[in-house]
Amino acid sequence: MSEIFVHGVSGETLSTACLRQLAGCVAVVVSKRFAPLLPADSPRRIVAIAPVDEMLSQVAESLKTGDVTVLASGDPLFFGIGRRLVDRFGAAMITFFPAVSAMQLACARFKLPWDDLSFLSLHGRSTEDLMGRILAQNKVMLFTDQRNSPDRIAAALLQTLRQYGDERRLGKIRVQVAENLGTDEEKLTCDSLERIAQTRFGPLNMMLVEQLDFGTDFPVFGLREREIAHSRGLITKDEVRAVVLHSLRLPRRGVFWDVGGGSGSIALEAAGMAPGLTIYTIEKKQEGQDNIRQNVARYNRYFIRLIAGEAPDALTDLPVPDRIFIGGSGGRAAEIINYCAARLRMGGIMVASAVLATTAEQAPLLMRENRLTVRCTTVQVGRREDCGGKIRQLNPITLIIGKK
Repeated sequence: MSEIFVHGVSGETLSTACLRQLAGCVAVVVSKRFAPLLPADSPRRIVAIAPVDEMLSQVAESLKTGDVTVLASGDPLFFGIGRRLVDRFGAAMITFFPAVSAMQLACARFKLPWDDLSFLSLHGRSTEDLMGRILAQNKVMLFTDQRNSPDRIAAALLQTLRQYGDERRLGKIRVQVAENLGTDEEKLTCDSLERIAQTRFGPLNMMLVEQLDFGTDFPVFGLREREIAHSRGLITKDEVRAVVLHSLRLPRRGVFWDVGGGSGSIALEAAGMAPGLTIYTIEKKQEGQDNIRQNVARYNRYFIRLIAGEAPDALTDLPVPDRIFIGGSGGRAAEIINYCAARLRMGGIMVASAVLATTAEQAPLLMRENRLTVRCTTVQVGRREDCGGKIRQLNPITLIIGKK
């Protein structure tokens, strides 16, 4: 039975074991970067490592006549080709020979212990989707690519922090970049976000982003009203917020629309509970937008994206949602519910909050007309300070919960 031998490469030479393996194979998979390292008597069939799907097909064809060697950078099982090979051919027929990874080399050069380090691959991802993931970590090592280069990442971080007026965090960030690790052109750079954004780097690099002396000891869930910036008491009350989030049954990943965000309290709590979500909070009023920016910066919830505008018009370009909360409609409840129901992913959940009796009556009908399964919950909260004295009744809130 034919086998696949996957050799990690570190530096600019192939190991003796790898060279012996090549001599007995019918094909070798290699990138342009490592092709010059092949000996003259290499297998006649040389397969490019990209595009990956085409490479996997050629490997399958080659295995009919003999063994295949794959040359990959560093440790092929650490953000490498190893996963795709195992998924396609199974672990039993593959043997791995890892080398020192670029991440390990970078940490050694930075003199940084990496047992508590977070890692994030930027390959093929949009910059917009990444800023919150980076800023959520005290220190994170980034696997860059030509599109997401260190200068572009630094510039995007600068733009995000300045958009939310977070000068304090901006001053606490340090960036280190290691270029061409293990080669004669190896270079290390340590500087501020501003300087990194103005510097050009070679395509082979690792980027470390550290937030120095910046605590993130915030509750995952349970922020109090007084801890969230809001205007004139316009905020979803603590107890109601808990019921809303329970009703939404947030997934670990996906897209969440918070329509009529107000202070952003629902989005803030959702971000703490499910940091893998992509969250959009839509708010038309300037004071609400200002509060949301302040809260995002305070609690480092930068994977919340503020959409300044009025629903449903402001929803047009957003990705398909898995969850929707409608906290305010500005008199356009019918338009918003109809639009949101049409866009909601199959199996998704939409929750609308109603203070007025007319909205509480209208919203279930609209959801049913859009073929959602509907149930309603009315939340009546009574508060008594220090468990003594008279109970203060808050306005009842009806939640209309629809599932597609």
